Amino acid sequence: MARVEKVKKIKSDIMETMALLSRKTVIKEIIHDWVIVPGKVLIKNKKAFVGFLILMFYIFMATIGPYITPYPRSFTCPIYLKPTLLKWPPSLEHPLGCDYFGKDIWAQIVWGAPIVLKIAFIAGLITTLVGITIGMIAGFKGGIVDSILMSLTDIVMTIPGLPLLIVLASVIRASDPWVIGLMLSVTAWAGLARSIRSQVLSIKEREFIEAAKALGLSTGHIVFKEIMPNLMSYIAINFIFATTGAIYASVGLYFLGVLPFTSFNWGIMLNMAYAQAGALHSINTIHYILAPILAVIGLQVGLILFSYAVDEMFNPRLRTEL
Repeated sequence: MARVEKVKKIKSDIMETMALLSRKTVIKEIIHDWVIVPGKVLIKNKKAFVGFLILMFYIFMATIGPYITPYPRSFTCPIYLKPTLLKWPPSLEHPLGCDYFGKDIWAQIVWGAPIVLKIAFIAGLITTLVGITIGMIAGFKGGIVDSILMSLTDIVMTIPGLPLLIVLASVIRASDPWVIGLMLSVTAWAGLARSIRSQVLSIKEREFIEAAKALGLSTGHIVFKEIMPNLMSYIAINFIFATTGAIYASVGLYFLGVLPFTSFNWGIMLNMAYAQAGALHSINTIHYILAPILAVIGLQVGLILFSYAVDEMFNPRLRTEL
């Protein structure tokens, strides 16, 4: 009896040891895939490393910045003059100057960063998820499902995006980042869906997919374990491009005034600089309109430079060369 108990205890210890080793292996794989390999890519690719630093700066500005930068209030410039255009050009205390109400422009850039980044990330995420889902189902299923989904995609692609966005923004008058991100994704997913479908049609004819089907592997395994890894670099790059497009679109809609002025935003700053300060007509107020423009350009440059490393991070063939 005692011997049986001893054998059971040994088996239990072996199972616990195997489970622990399995967890350690999984943790090591996660660290290797998401920390070590991206780190090697960034060190090797100088452009991507610069883009990574720029993105980290913007993320830091959007998350920590509002806690360390004073809230932009009116008449905070040292010597207040009566409300008129440009009384506060850039100075040591206010490196980007102040607007015509005496609000610090750098503080407005910092406090406007969270909403811009939230909308861009949400729109990029929704666009990518919808495009992947539609394209993957159409390409993998084929037949009538493919025809219906691609007909829907073609219809969406024929809708002019900007006029539709202006109409939606005017009707909904949303200020929530999720709603704005959803609006920006209404037509943006169609091109990605078509591209993903083409990729899936090509991949599913390869030998390893045929072998997976012959082995009786489930559809979920084939899609997520066999096809998806081969599309990850393509998907990640398209996510970056979708995010980039969403930044332009959201800032543009705020600039046009079709989205409500509910918080600090780079598009609102452009609108105020153009409509109220006359920045396009006076060199004295040029700093007010240049600040949000340079903020947008800097973020775009960071995203584009970082995209140089995405293919190496997610492409299985290139990862093995690291």
